Order: sequence, then C-alpha cells, then structure tokens
Amino acid sequence: MDVSNNQKRASGVASRVGGQVDSSRRGALARASRVTNPDRLRITWYSNAPWATTGYGQQTAQVIQRLAKEEHEVAVHAMYGLAGSASMWNGFKIYPQGVETYSTDVMAAHHADWSNGSDLPSLLMTLFDTWVLKSPSLLNVKNIASWVPIDHQPAPPEVAAWCDRPNVYPIAMSKFGSKMLDVFGIEHLYVPHGIESIFKPTPSVKTNDGKSITGREFMGFEEDKFVVSICNFNKGVSPSRKAFAENLLAFGLFSADHPDARLYLYTEPDGAMGGVNLRELCIACGISEDKYQIVDQYSYRHGISQSVMAAMYTASDVLLSATMGEGFGIPVIEAQACGTRVIVSNFSAQPELVGDGWIVDGQPWWDQAQNSWFFTPRVTGILDALKSAYEAPRSRSEKAIAHAAQYQADRVFDEFWKPAMKELAAWCRL
Repeated sequence: MDVSNNQKRASGVASRVGGQVDSSRRGALARASRVTNPDRLRITWYSNAPWATTGYGQQTAQVIQRLAKEEHEVAVHAMYGLAGSASMWNGFKIYPQGVETYSTDVMAAHHADWSNGSDLPSLLMTLFDTWVLKSPSLLNVKNIASWVPIDHQPAPPEVAAWCDRPNVYPIAMSKFGSKMLDVFGIEHLYVPHGIESIFKPTPSVKTNDGKSITGREFMGFEEDKFVVSICNFNKGVSPSRKAFAENLLAFGLFSADHPDARLYLYTEPDGAMGGVNLRELCIACGISEDKYQIVDQYSYRHGISQSVMAAMYTASDVLLSATMGEGFGIPVIEAQACGTRVIVSNFSAQPELVGDGWIVDGQPWWDQAQNSWFFTPRVTGILDALKSAYEAPRSRSEKAIAHAAQYQADRVFDEFWKPAMKELAAWCRL
C-alpha cells in the first residue's frame, strides 16, 4: 500500500541534500577575509550533484561546504544530477555530466577547465565506484584522490589496480576498505562518511502548514505496531546488492507469527531504475498489502528533508539492512543516531557500524562482474534477528546513539578530513 498525504505534507520541509552550512555563510564560504590555510587546493569533486537525493549527493554537499570553509576552492563535476550546461549551487560551480554513462569522457576536461589560471595546486577528487574510471585521459591528470567504496572481499582487481596507480591517492571510507587495501600493500588514507547533527531522536516534525507530525503518522502506522524499516536504493538485479529477497522473505516469515509487525519501504518499489519489483516480491514472500507501506514516490524522487528522515528512523523499532556488501552504509549510522537499533550482514563495512543491533551471518557469493566475493545473508539469521529485535526494549537505544556520535560530520571533518587534506596538499606539491 502507498501512503501519500502525510508524506507529501512533510516532504517540503527542505530537500534532503546532505545537510547544509548556515545559509548566511553560503555565498562566502570560499572567500574568507584573509587567507590563513597554507595547504589550500583547487579541487574538482567528481560525484553526484550536491542536491541529489542519494548517499553520494549527501556526502558531496556535506564535505565540499566544509572544504570551502577551510579555504579550498571547490567545483563539482556532477556525473549524476545535472545535464546540458554548468550551474551554480550555494556559491559552487557545478559542471554537467558527459555523454558516457559515468561521465568519464569529460572528467579530465572539467578538471583542466577548473584548474586553469589558478596558482593553487590542483586535485581531482572522486566519490564513486572506481572501476568505472576507464578513460585514458585520466592517466594525464597529475593528482587524483579517490574516496573509494570497497564492498567486496578481496578488493576487486579493477579497484585495486586503480588505487595502485602512481597518480592516485586512495581514501578508504571504512575500516574494512582500509584492510582490503592493506592486503594489496596500497598506501592510503582513511576518512569515514559522516552525518549531520539533525539525525537525533525526533518525536515529531513540522509540516508545510505548521502542524506537527510524528514519524508513525508520516509512515502511516499506528503507535502499537512493531515497525521494521528498510532504507536502501533499489537498483540492479544481477545481483540485487541490497538483498531485498532475503530481507523480505525473512520479514514475511516473521510477520506470519507476529501480527502486529509492519514493514516500511523507503525506496522505489517497482524496479523503475533497473531494480527489483518489490510489490511482486512481497506477494512471493507472503507479505499482504496491509502489512507494509511504501514512501510516497513523488516526495521520494524530489527529496525528503533530513528532519523527516530523523522522525522516520525514530519511529522505527528496527532498521533492516542486511545486504550483500556496503562501501559504508550511511542509513545504519543515521538510524542509530536517532536511537534505533539495526540489523546488518556480517560482511564488508557493516559490522563496524553497529553500536546496538544484530549482525547476521551468511555465505560468500561470487560476483563474476567484479571477480570477487559478495555475501548472501542467511534468511533464518535475519528472522532470528527480527525476533530478538521484537523482544528488545521499545525505548531509544542510548548505546546506538553513543556509537553514532563518532560519525558526526563536524567531528569526522576535524579528526579525519583536516589531516587528510594536509597530506594530500603535500602530495600535490611534490
């Protein structure tokens, strides 16, 4: 079933673009009254557009604004989210995507255009899967820093080969990714993803008309239900990396014995982006229409505010995210910051993100496309975790909140990005 009225009312609070620096400072982020940072760089940031409602878009918006506050000069190559011509966003120049699927045909050209005429050392930074970076022109870019997702074990050959290039300085986004690079003896930095402080226990939010709405009202569930939320991007079927089949089958088995259980799907349900038809999958898993709700699709496509997301997480009894592999897995941290326990797979970055929740075992799955191993979570393991979550206290988890605090965006920037940028600046000056 779809719920739309409450979700559309709440969706206009602000676009979910990754959390933004105070608007009074946006236009002057890169124009400090006096230059004080000797390690300033001219950076071309290749990833999703900062307004994109994706994990990469969220991280892009979050990091580039903080880099600008440190007096780095940053432009974004939006390989997703902008076509046709360049644009501006909060004082940042945004270059459009190219013709090639991942816009690698214009990466070097955009970087050269942004670097031209500047006396600062230039750096091309990437936040995307590195196995797509096949353009020969990238061999001619002097310095590339890749904030690299590694969600296989070992790191796929193409990923390892990219990270080992002499003109590439990889940045692992998880401790797991760091270990996988260590296996190949590849020098690298480590900077985890971060979340904005708006992710905290949030009983209710204001709608466009000024009324308060709880997370349960937004999702369309009564307060006495046990709510399991899934917040994963539905894209790809060979494999379905988010393991929708295993997670939904486990919920179907669980809900058969727990009539008060409800499922919330914060994703695209029909496979419109090359993913799984989740409505058909629910039928196959024995999940009747009265047992689940789907986020309003218009609101989902155009951006739901982070405050509403926080209310949704807060109103959930558990976040179910036992996937085949994650480069990081930002919803797991967002949910815990709101006091919600989580269920994840015992693979890749997922276990290191758990402060309070359950880790599900499984078995290796060979990914021929990447020539490395993914992971299939065990359905019975997910089922056992759901049963344990059902028996756990329904109150917010202080343990989860404390664990998530280490990933607060300002803390991540101060503890990891600042020393990383100092190291990268020294490398660019060589």
